[in-house]
Amino acid sequence: MSLPNVYQTLRANSTVVSTVGARIYRHGSAPQDVEKPYITWFLVSGNPYDNVSTSPCGDSDTIQIDCWAETDNNIETLAYAVRSALDSAMISNRIIINTRETDTKLYRIALEADFIRSR
Repeated sequence: MSLPNVYQTLRANSTVVSTVGARIYRHGSAPQDVEKPYITWFLVSGNPYDNVSTSPCGDSDTIQIDCWAETDNNIETLAYAVRSALDSAMISNRIIINTRETDTKLYRIALEADFIRSR
């Protein structure tokens, strides 16, 4: 089994790289006290392209990508760069969360992205 190339897709955008460097973390969590801003991502659902005569030829995976920053301006810049990276890779995406976390006071914009890939 393999997961979509989320890290590589996001790192293809120079604004993402200049904003977060390598601070892109799987499993929806980042190390405690990590430098801000950063990105987390996780697999929401994965669906094979089933057919009757053979094994599935591909998968459609929904990924949630969360952008985290200390300021409203920084979160918008980062989320726009993430969306641009997804758009450039022709990956369908949509904003699903735009909030400020009560405990951490970090701004958060989350996108869902549909990665479609061959097996």
